[in-house]
Amino acid sequence: MANTLLSVQVIPKTPGPNDDVIPYVDEAIKVIDESGVKYEVGPLETTMEGELNKLLAIVEDINRKMIEIGCPNVISQVKIAHYPDGASMDALTEKHRHA
Repeated sequence: MANTLLSVQVIPKTPGPNDDVIPYVDEAIKVIDESGVKYEVGPLETTMEGELNKLLAIVEDINRKMIEIGCPNVISQVKIAHYPDGASMDALTEKHRHA
């Protein structure tokens, strides 16, 4: 069972002053998707579920990917909820889900 929920908001500095940031954010989400962890994309951040060390490695991979695709720098805002006995996005949000 997962023990950590990690939300990340990626803010890449694009190569050009008028470049659209969305393709870069899409690449960040692709890194998460390819990792195989459970995740949910939200309007302002993406939340992942898994083991802390793996999730932190994914954040590192995202930052590396942004540089590889031409961003001169990137800011990643991270929130971590660590539960040694187990964590689940579904368990924390089920009472708020509408049928």
